[in-house]
Amino acid sequence: MNRTQRNIVRLGLLAGGILFLGIGIARGEMAEVFLKATRICLECIGIG
Repeated sequence: MNRTQRNIVRLGLLAGGILFLGIGIARGEMAEVFLKATRICLECIGIG
């Protein structure tokens, strides 16, 4: 692969990542992940 082809692949992967990130946020997944992370942290320190 030459440099141009690698850049095209990188941009495609970046665009795909941004797309899926946007889809996850639109579906409300960000809030669910935040709630789970909060519960795990509270359990680790013994509050929850």
